[in-house]
Amino acid sequence: MQPGLKPRAIPMSDDLIEPRRDYTANTLSAKELADSPVDQFTAWMSQARDAKIIDASAMAVATADSQGQPHVRMVLLKKFDETGFVWYTYQQSDKGREIAENPRASILFYWRELERQIRIEGTVSRLDPNDADEYFYSRPEGSRFSAAVSVQSAPVANRAVLEKKVAELHAKFPDGNVPRPDVWGGYKLEPQRYEFWQGRADRLHDRFIYTRSTDNSWQTQRLSP
Repeated sequence: MQPGLKPRAIPMSDDLIEPRRDYTANTLSAKELADSPVDQFTAWMSQARDAKIIDASAMAVATADSQGQPHVRMVLLKKFDETGFVWYTYQQSDKGREIAENPRASILFYWRELERQIRIEGTVSRLDPNDADEYFYSRPEGSRFSAAVSVQSAPVANRAVLEKKVAELHAKFPDGNVPRPDVWGGYKLEPQRYEFWQGRADRLHDRFIYTRSTDNSWQTQRLSP
């Protein structure tokens, strides 16, 4: 800011304040909760897919670097079970380096049409390369070639550079069998805490958490909205 200039207040924009909408699509009560958080997640994910929500498996993955600076981005969930939630990526990307420095992370699912979100927190570990092979070779050919040429998160001069690399790789592997890059693989978040949020009328939302006890059982608690 130039000397002598005062900071200018930014006025509130009416179109950000109004109109409001209320949340009335669903409810969530303690008696409706499954004993297992993964069972509750399975039920909600099934309902999201049955509702034909676009990219129902899309989740925000939040990590933090060694300085404590948080970073968040969208990825696609590829599988889940009682042991954790799995996604695949370039492991020397920003998120890969952040996970190596600090293996604690959080994932978030948000389904606007159902007025629901799920937050899941825990620790992250790399998957075995054999697991990465199985998924990589199941992907569409174009996705495999893109993954093979992209040094994710690294600067690139322009799109033409990437397209040229893809063309060169197609010429090298005309049968389409491009190898999986060694640094492309999977991660699994092992949950320690779940939060299920259901939007309700008048912003009196339903929120329940599952927390893991020392004996690995799950305890539930309602939270204030």
